[in-house]
Amino acid sequence: MKNVQVSIEVCLACMVECEKCSTECLTMEGHEECVKLCRDCADICVLCARLCARGSKFADALCVLCVQCCDDCANECNKHDMECCKKCEEACKKCAEACKM
Repeated sequence: MKNVQVSIEVCLACMVECEKCSTECLTMEGHEECVKLCRDCADICVLCARLCARGSKFADALCVLCVQCCDDCANECNKHDMECCKKCEEACKKCAEACKM
């Protein structure tokens, strides 16, 4: 990654949007996959931020997983018209892009 600080901030912002989305979608019928992916994505994003912050030798490998998780989450959120899903989708796309660098 070229700019570790930006990636950390983008990962943490994505984690927040994923947590908000999973909480809001939790009571919505037909949003089970969205909740699961948002929760997984939030966990991966926060771990990615932590490993990047400490300069872990595993950070790059986790960033690859983070990109995949964010892409899957963004694709799922794109299927729903709720505002939280749109915000989550946008945050996931930004995070995936930042982690690809």
